[in-house]
Amino acid sequence: MPVIRLCAAWLALLALQGAQAATPAAAADTMTARVAACTACHGKEGRATSDGYFPRIAGKPAGYLFHQLVNFRDGRRQYRPMTHLLDHLSDDYLREIAEHFAALEVPYPPPAKPGLAPAVLAQGRTLVLKGDAARDIPACVRCHGDAMTGVAPAIPGLLGLPRDYLNSQLGAWQTGQRHAAAPDCMAKITAKLTSTDITAVAAWLAAQPVPVPSKAVERSALAQPLPTDCGGVQ
Repeated sequence: MPVIRLCAAWLALLALQGAQAATPAAAADTMTARVAACTACHGKEGRATSDGYFPRIAGKPAGYLFHQLVNFRDGRRQYRPMTHLLDHLSDDYLREIAEHFAALEVPYPPPAKPGLAPAVLAQGRTLVLKGDAARDIPACVRCHGDAMTGVAPAIPGLLGLPRDYLNSQLGAWQTGQRHAAAPDCMAKITAKLTSTDITAVAAWLAAQPVPVPSKAVERSALAQPLPTDCGGVQ
């Protein structure tokens, strides 16, 4: 993380902790105060930042955002500033923050140019849209929706995310640095991917424009049931 942005995150965290410790007369418990530490890293209104490692949180399904906050707090995801920020916050408090960001509708920037060979992008497109039956890898769209904007209440969209972030998160699942509630379907799927697969999938997804509307669809909109059990979406 760039030093300036890390300092901004810690300053926002200290400000939030100070507001929580102050008397009600000194600092009101407003949503603006609650999310100050979030937007210090994730950008204004949770739109994401240009450095590629702080993802957009605006408009993500509330259930997904809530699960990720809990996962950071409880150690299933590892990132010290997030863990320290959330360590003593209740489920109800985190749920309100998740619902706040989920309700935001702000525009997406145009996608970045991929800068990779057409064959690599074609490999990524195939894995996202069709999967690989020979290796028992389901298509990404089977869980994340045909438009890849996510499935409410707990499956995130895959578009509008930086390639570096997608690469890092797929790699984190593959190496066991990121976990979800059991059964951890993403850990099982990424274990079957090669490094080239991950590069291709991340590059192709990051190069796609986000459709309008960009909100997650309802579970009933999926043409087929989920291809595997996922504890994080129950």
